[in-house]
Amino acid sequence: MRKILSRTAVAALSMAFVTEAMATEWNVSLWGKRRAFTEHVEKLAELVSEKTGGEFTLNISYGGLSKNRENLDGISIGAFEMAQFCAGYHRDKNPSITVMELPFLGVSSLEQEIELSMAVYQHPAAVEDLGRWNATLLMPSPLPQYNLVGMGDAPAKLDDFAGLSVRATGGIGKAMETVGAVPTSMSATEVRQAMDSGVVKAVAFAPHAHMSYGTIENATWWTTNLNPGTVNCPVVVNSDALADLSDDHRAALLGSVEEALDHYVTTYNGKTMDAWGPALEERGIAKVAFTDAEIAAFKEAAAAPAAKAWIEENTARGLPAQELYDLVTGMIANGS
Repeated sequence: MRKILSRTAVAALSMAFVTEAMATEWNVSLWGKRRAFTEHVEKLAELVSEKTGGEFTLNISYGGLSKNRENLDGISIGAFEMAQFCAGYHRDKNPSITVMELPFLGVSSLEQEIELSMAVYQHPAAVEDLGRWNATLLMPSPLPQYNLVGMGDAPAKLDDFAGLSVRATGGIGKAMETVGAVPTSMSATEVRQAMDSGVVKAVAFAPHAHMSYGTIENATWWTTNLNPGTVNCPVVVNSDALADLSDDHRAALLGSVEEALDHYVTTYNGKTMDAWGPALEERGIAKVAFTDAEIAAFKEAAAAPAAKAWIEENTARGLPAQELYDLVTGMIANGS
């Protein structure tokens, strides 16, 4: 009887060991708090757990693992397995994907932003570029066109932006320079304090971020149709960690990306945008619209020079910059 019990115990211990060995936990570095910008990561975690019967878990941390500007560095050394960051935070580290941050590309929807981003992410130049950080591009965090909230007198024409200190990163910052504004690059978590202290008088964000980071609490005006561009904020995974996954777990992760992005788009176009208009009205924030002629002049001043400079700079880096630019603009021209 003892032998039988002993064998049973050994078998139970063996099964427990196998189950433990099969379990996989990944740490995911985000920042701020759960919001529209992170809904695809939250959904991905839910789907992966469901598909693997809880054997593969994504442990999401909001600021507990790394600062947002250091997430790519953390991925490179394997400090965590998944992270989100914005290309404009460190353009020199990920120049290939900054093509998506050029001003006035003419992206018309979140769905189109996803299609364009994924095409760039799968380009060999982008794969190699992020590979320098042991990072594999998993999915974008599609954002609508940015607009500004500001304090003080509302701009009535583009000339009124002259001398205005504005938080604007990447290509949006370059675009604002062409109308005389003074752009400052800072992470989203620093913006509210910068407004409170008067370091910046206006902030370029997508609607969800204006609500999440409280910029509308200080605002007196909002530009409705400036639409200079957006930022590109991918979710990446550590390449070694991805390779080490079992086939089933890898399939569960990669096979859940599309559904996670669909959830993100539905949430953003629905819940987030449904809240945006009322949030402005409740605070009495004036809506500023510019004429078609002014927007055309803004685009002419900002778009072509920024694209030319980006192509020249990144060709010198050894990137096929013209090819990447043509990929994006060609897809937009074809309605992709």
